[in-house]
Amino acid sequence: MIDVEAVGRSVGPVEESWTTRDCLLYALGVGAGSVDATAELDLTTECSEGAPLQVLPTFAVVVAARLRRIYAQLGELDFTRIVHGSQEVQLMATLPPEGSVLLTTEVTGLHDKGSDALIELATSGVDPRTGEPVFRSVSTLFVKGAGGWGGGRGPAGPEAVPDREPDVVVPMETRADQALLYRLSGDLNPLHTDPVFARRAGFQVPILHGLCTYGFTGRALMHAFCDSDASRFHGMSARFSRPVIPGDRLDVHLWRQGAGVARFRTVNQRGEVVLDRGTCTYGEPLPTGAGRGHSS
Repeated sequence: MIDVEAVGRSVGPVEESWTTRDCLLYALGVGAGSVDATAELDLTTECSEGAPLQVLPTFAVVVAARLRRIYAQLGELDFTRIVHGSQEVQLMATLPPEGSVLLTTEVTGLHDKGSDALIELATSGVDPRTGEPVFRSVSTLFVKGAGGWGGGRGPAGPEAVPDREPDVVVPMETRADQALLYRLSGDLNPLHTDPVFARRAGFQVPILHGLCTYGFTGRALMHAFCDSDASRFHGMSARFSRPVIPGDRLDVHLWRQGAGVARFRTVNQRGEVVLDRGTCTYGEPLPTGAGRGHSS
C-alpha cells in the first residue's frame, strides 16, 4: 500500500558517476548505429576521426534513475502493478563522456486517480565541483489498484499534439533483442525479459522499457531539430500511452511550433500511439557540466 504521507520525502545527495563505456552502451541500447553502423559514429565510438564522442541527452534519465532508494519512502509497492506514466528531462549543461553528478530525488506528487494512483518523482543532478545544475528529471509512476484514499486527482495533463499532418516523420526500427541490450544500462526489471513475470503483470509477452522508446524518440528529435548536435538539445517531455514490443517499428511524428519548440508523438507499425503529447525544446549550445567530483 502506498504511504499517502510520502510527498516531500527525499533521498540524497548521492554522487553517481559514469564512463565512456556507459554512454556507448546506452547509445546502442536506444538504436544508434543499428541501421547503418557508420552513420552515428559520434554516438557509438570514441575512436572516430574528426567526430568527438557525443553523449545522448536522454542518458540523463538513466543516471537519474540510479537513485532507487526513493522507493523505500513510498510504502509497499507491487512492481507488477506499476507502469511508467510520463517522463520529462531538462538539460542545463551538456553531459560529458566521463562525469559525475550529485543526485537528489524527491517525492513531489501523489495523486488519487480513483481506483489507481499516480506518483511523481523529481531528480536533480548538480555538478559536484561547482554546484551548478546539470539536469532535472521528472517521472510519474502509474500504480494500478492503489487509489481511492480521497486525495486530489492532480493537475491536468499536457495538451494534445497539433491536429494536422506532421511536418516530419522519422522512421526507426527496434530489434527483437532491444530490451536485452537496453537493460545493460541498469534497468533489470524482469517485465522486459521474463515471459512469466510479464504475464503476471498483464502482458502477453515482455515489453520494451518505456525509457528505451523515450531514448529512440530523443535521438530522432536531436537529429531533426538540433542538427545532430547534443549540446543544442535542451529538454523533452512525453506521456507513455501504450507498450512497445521489441522488434516494433517506431515512427516519430514531429511538428515545429515556434522558435526552439517542437511537438511530437511516436507511433508503432500498427498505427498505435506509444508515446504521446510530447514537447521538445532546443536552441543555442549548452555549456559542458557534470565534471568529476573529489569525494573522499
